Amino acid sequence: MATETATVNVVTADALLKSWQGHRRLTRRVIDAFPEDKLFQFSVGGMRPFADMAWEFIRMAVPIVDGVATGKWEEFNKGEKPTTKSEILRLWDEQTAALDKKFPEIPPHRFHEVDKAFGQWEMPGIVTIQYAIDNEIHHRGQGYVYLRALGIEPPPFWERD
Repeated sequence: MATETATVNVVTADALLKSWQGHRRLTRRVIDAFPEDKLFQFSVGGMRPFADMAWEFIRMAVPIVDGVATGKWEEFNKGEKPTTKSEILRLWDEQTAALDKKFPEIPPHRFHEVDKAFGQWEMPGIVTIQYAIDNEIHHRGQGYVYLRALGIEPPPFWERD
């Protein structure tokens, strides 16, 4: 009797971070593609301006990694909401570096432990991280719609380098 062995593909923490950072590089290019005034004022169908969405991503990324790593869920509180594209991009770049530093500090068991992130979402750490990534991708799609409505060609969605 032959025994078949199933191959299971596992995403490592390092691969997950690399994938997320690829999405973040693309989202940064989307932010940068907006004219300054349109980033903060333009919307379609009653949706928020893309600057508000970018601020949401900024308020989630590092706090989620910190929360998954430690079990302490503290909201991002770094001053006032940015009012210029350069401020958003500066915070974005700071968080990119912080994610590279902090993500490897997540103990492996914390990816599977269930927490109630920010008192709202009860799920394993890996799912909370995936939520942040999915949320960014979803809203980045809205940014693509905005850019096209403004007559601006958005960056190719498959280029995440």
